[in-house]
Order: sequence, then structure tokens, then C-alpha cells
Amino acid sequence: MNALKKICESPAVLTLIHYRVVVILVVAVILSASLVPGLTEFRTLSLSLDRAATLGLVAVGLTVVLLLGKLDLSVGSILALSGIAAIGLQPQLGQLGAAAFGVCVGLLAGVLNGVLVVLMQINSLVATLASMIFLRAMCHFVTESNPISGADPLFGLAVSRSLGGTFSLRTFIFLIAIVLLFLWLTYTVAGRHVYAVGSNEDAATASGVRSGRYIFGAFVFSGLMAGTAGVMQSLATNTGSPVFGSTVTLTAIAAVVIGGTRLEGGRGSALGTLGGVLVLAAITTALEYESVPSYYQNIVTGSILLLLILLDRIASNSPRSALSLSSLLPVRSKEQSPAR
Repeated sequence: MNALKKICESPAVLTLIHYRVVVILVVAVILSASLVPGLTEFRTLSLSLDRAATLGLVAVGLTVVLLLGKLDLSVGSILALSGIAAIGLQPQLGQLGAAAFGVCVGLLAGVLNGVLVVLMQINSLVATLASMIFLRAMCHFVTESNPISGADPLFGLAVSRSLGGTFSLRTFIFLIAIVLLFLWLTYTVAGRHVYAVGSNEDAATASGVRSGRYIFGAFVFSGLMAGTAGVMQSLATNTGSPVFGSTVTLTAIAAVVIGGTRLEGGRGSALGTLGGVLVLAAITTALEYESVPSYYQNIVTGSILLLLILLDRIASNSPRSALSLSSLLPVRSKEQSPAR
């Protein structure tokens, strides 16, 4: 046991653990390429990214929520309701108007979650679980539990069709969202405040950071991303269904966690979320090509999550991590002493 502990705490192993998302992504791509002929060809990659873009948009919104140490279980229901609005309101609002209204539905659902969590001080798990049930019931109520079809099936082809032989529209939207989130989290004061609130909300509030605003904005942003994903998916399939997004919540959370974001908050990145989405996309493509049942895919995803949690625990308990943390504490106390 001691020998295994020493191996895990060696500099080389700790370096691999630090870049574990990249390592797992490389391994997943290599294994998938060995199983799926032509996986590395641009056309195949473009199709895989298009399929993963819906999950990716939901994961982008969840990244900010999880960075703040909160949970949003309602994104799957928001996705379905937004898609139903984008399809069902086409006769009244037109195709573009209905699509815009569907995005607004996601935005309003995010506002609802923000009110429950921030203003009413309800635990985010309980609040979003309640909104998940309520919004899913709304989906079944307005559709009478039946899928609805759009007026023009050709209108939604622009969402999933490649643009100029490159990526599809929803893939571009997903990649742009990832890049913008990365720049915001990395290079803005507001982005640093997100990490501060996620690490210690009380300390951040005491330092003058308006934690409630960031948490409220995170749920609004998550609802907006889920609504956009729902509109894109429904337009691409020309269908609004009350069962859409029934599994996307846990899968998106898995992608964000695989990307290195901690459920406790305070640590993670947009690029890590991109890596997590790509890992799941590569694994799903390979397993579906081999006609592996979906429950086996969930076993693989769960195994990866457990492995990453174990590696994260090893990295957190290593002497190097403890030494690094202890060396920071005196500096922080000196910096805070004038403020007192």
C-alpha cells in the first residue's frame, strides 16, 4: 500500500493527474479511431461534433453553475419546453419568431431558478428538482404527451447542415460559446469573482463580491444555454417532444465533471468542459458503431467519473498540494490584514 502511495505521489504521476482530461481525451480518441473507420476524417469529426453540440451547449451553461458550487437539474426540462415552443408556435409567430420565443422560454426558466435559489434561499438541488418536475409536466400538458411537428422540415436543416464544407451552425454556436466563456472566466474580474464565490461564498461576500448576483446570473445563463440547445435540437429534427432532454442533465453534468470542474465549486474551466464533451462524443460514437447498448455506455461514463474522482482525491491529498496550499495562506493573511 505504501509503495502504491509513493508511486501515486511521484512528480511524473502527479503531472499526468494534473492533465488527466487531456490524457483521457487522447486515449478515448485513439480507441475510438481504432474501432470506427474514418473517425479522424474531417467529415466524420464534423458529424460527431454536430451531434455533441446540443450536449455541449447545456454543459457550457452548467459549467458556470457548478463553478459556483450549485446544481441545476432542470436543464433537460428547459431544453424540451424551449423546443416545444420553437415548434408549436410557428403558425402564430413564424419560424424565426417561434425560435426566438423558445430561447426566451429558456431564459425565463433560468430566471425562475435564480429567484428560487437566490431570493427565496432554497437549496439549488431542491429548487431545480422542483422546477425540473414542473417544467416537464408543462411539456406533457401543452403537447398532451405527444410529439408535435413543425410547418417546414427544410427550415431546420440549416441548423445541422455543414456551412461551406466545415461545421454545422449549432457546432459553431457551441464553439463560440466555449471560447467566450473561456475568455470571460480567464481575463475578466467577473470571471475571477465566480471562482472566488465558488471557493468560499461567505468570504467572497465579506470581501465585497455580490455573490447573489453571480449565482442568479449563472442560473439565467444556464437556462439560456439549455433553451438555445432545445431550439436547435427541435429545429434540426422538426419536432418538439415532451421527452426530449430526459437524460441530458446527468450526461452534461458528467461532461463538466470529466472536464475537471468540481461539484464543490471553485475549480474548473471552459476548455475542460470542451474536453469532457469531446471525451463523451468519442466514446459514444465508438460504442454506437459497435452496437453497444446504451446502458453499457452509461457504465463506461460512470467508470470514467469514478476514476477522475479518485485521481482528484490523490492530487488533493498529495504533499505537494498541501505544501502549495500552506504556502499561500500566510500571504493571504498579510494581504487581508490592512483591510481589517
